[in-house]
Amino acid sequence: TMIWTAALLMMVVSYADSGEDPYAWGDMFSSCHPLLEEHHSPINIDHRMTRNDSLGSLHLDGFDVVQTGHWTVENDGHSVVLQVSSGMSVSGGGLPDVYHTVQVHFHWGGPATNGSEHTVDKRRYPMEMHIVNLRSIYPNLTTALNDPLGLAVLGFFIDVVYADNVYFGHISQKLSSVAYKGQTTKIKPFPLISLLPQHNMSQYYRYYGSLTTPPCSQAVVWTLYEVPIYISWSQLAQFTSQIFSTEEDAEQVTPLQNNFRHIHPTFSRVISASKDAKLLTGTASHPLRLSATVLLLQIVLLRGFISSL
Repeated sequence: TMIWTAALLMMVVSYADSGEDPYAWGDMFSSCHPLLEEHHSPINIDHRMTRNDSLGSLHLDGFDVVQTGHWTVENDGHSVVLQVSSGMSVSGGGLPDVYHTVQVHFHWGGPATNGSEHTVDKRRYPMEMHIVNLRSIYPNLTTALNDPLGLAVLGFFIDVVYADNVYFGHISQKLSSVAYKGQTTKIKPFPLISLLPQHNMSQYYRYYGSLTTPPCSQAVVWTLYEVPIYISWSQLAQFTSQIFSTEEDAEQVTPLQNNFRHIHPTFSRVISASKDAKLLTGTASHPLRLSATVLLLQIVLLRGFISSL
């Protein structure tokens, strides 16, 4: 597991010298150029998807127990990464194999902007959490990146409410210890399932895509859960305002913000909804359409009023 973890860190976040602008990654990583019909991530999820009744809940083995040893939280200059010990795996739900869980990381925006990587009906959530899992037939990430099914990433949108999420506090309470790039701290393992929307785990979307960081390898089976994780405003602010992409002794301290990649076209890919997914009912698209209708009605009424003067 330590080899997988080290490889994951080296490969997924080896773009330190390529600049923070995701649009410029292709200058140093040719595989990050989204050419025609290539399957890049993230994407926008909308109602144009196919229901797949064979997609039931995934089996999250070991997620409900406290793992032995310790975990590590790190600020790698691009995200906050939770490195977990061995003992957890993901299978079922249409996945072709068993995948070993290796790490969890986060994407966010700024104090006044949302920062999820995927969007739902063009709505961007405040944050997104990724649980990265490595296909069990591979000894390390490097070999897995050559397989379109090499990684299984579970994506969870994070939304905001007023009350603290007690379980999310296991991570957010450690953030002050990893405020600056390169800082790490140990964390006592906790049941990872406690972070997740446990009563809605059968509601998700499935598609095939890529890493959202260089080398942007098209090697990911994506599972995006429909129901978000809820955290408090103060817990969100710890990410958007109190994490820095620079070292503590840097001449100019730079906040780590907007660490998400831009949306890519789906092209000919099939986006599948699980058997229990709600297919985007009640999403942000409906009030937006209503607002446009109301605005149009107001314009018509105003014109009528003006013409009657």
